[in-house]
Amino acid sequence: MAGALGSYALVGVLVGALLAGTVGDIIGRRKVMLTAYAWFAIGMALTALTSTVSMFGLLRFLTGLGVGALVATTGALVAEYAPPGKKNLATAITYSGVPVGSLLAALLAILLLDQIGWRGMFWIGALPLVTLLPLAIFKMPESVAWLAATGRHDQARKISERTGVPVPYAEPGAPVAAGAVRAPAGRAGFAGLFSGTYILPTALLGLMSATGLMLVYSLNTWLPELMRRVGYEAKGSLAFLLVLNGGAIVGALIGSRLADRLGPKPVVAACFLIGALAIGLLTLSLPLALLLLIVAFAGLGTSGTQTLIYGFVANYYRTNVRGAAVAWCAGFGRLGGVGGPLLGGFLISAGLALNSIFYVLAGLGLLGLVLTLLVPVARGREVTTITIEPATPSGVAEAGASA
Repeated sequence: MAGALGSYALVGVLVGALLAGTVGDIIGRRKVMLTAYAWFAIGMALTALTSTVSMFGLLRFLTGLGVGALVATTGALVAEYAPPGKKNLATAITYSGVPVGSLLAALLAILLLDQIGWRGMFWIGALPLVTLLPLAIFKMPESVAWLAATGRHDQARKISERTGVPVPYAEPGAPVAAGAVRAPAGRAGFAGLFSGTYILPTALLGLMSATGLMLVYSLNTWLPELMRRVGYEAKGSLAFLLVLNGGAIVGALIGSRLADRLGPKPVVAACFLIGALAIGLLTLSLPLALLLLIVAFAGLGTSGTQTLIYGFVANYYRTNVRGAAVAWCAGFGRLGGVGGPLLGGFLISAGLALNSIFYVLAGLGLLGLVLTLLVPVARGREVTTITIEPATPSGVAEAGASA
């Protein structure tokens, strides 16, 4: 039952992410994100008021819709505001909020669960309704790139002047400023995502995300229970969860810097390998300090890797399919997230030895490595769909050079 309840929210995340991918590319990133903030915060508050298991599970699903919409849209907005050469870092900083949240949940549970109970924990989860949402309403702008790509040039110019972010796409018939290009051509949204040369990488990146999230949610849901069975008491086993997510945060930030320099593909592949090796090492009888260090590396290879995957995806596709691409990564990947708690529950209830469970999870890490290596290198994918037209002396763009 615990495994099933852990999965209900992730089913909602799957549905919410896939819906947001299409909607976000049509109505904009900002509207979807503001709605998502309010939706999931209200869902958390209502969950705190439930009195039956069935209603608890239903509200976990409904809350997941808002979380999925947020996860799917954030990567696109961040990628379109991040400066060149720091896009993977900016995405990693943003998506590090996921393991930061898990870390804080574990820490707050250690400190407060006995005093406020599980209902109090959910009330804490509702705080974004009165903190994050008002701040975002006044401070979070729409994507300049999305506005320009969809023909809303007046709005794009106004936000560009306010934020200092240049308009990347020139207006039709206007001179093209240095560094600007014509808006990307090709089908938008999911139609563009599953056409042409994008078909294979889309399938592989979706499977990578599903594999990564199966690892993430298997460990985040069941690591405390597994360590309790080894002999650690409840609060001690929760400390492993704290270290796991701490390793994910630090590892993702370091990995993102390398991804900006070397490209995300080799870095994601290396992180999957590190995760597989670290999980395998958990089968050994080791001193506590060394065991905690290995758990931190396991965090890098699971939650940290998933954070890097979002950066990989957000910067792999052109603007008019970017929202759908991140949504696909977050949505389809949630199939693995849904399966993670269920897989852990199945392996434990089947009576498998602890070492065997860790070997199964390490195998998932190796599968993620293989999938990553199969993704085609994205050299020039954005520019192959656009035309760069330098302005002539008369101020009218006449000649185009296809990249």
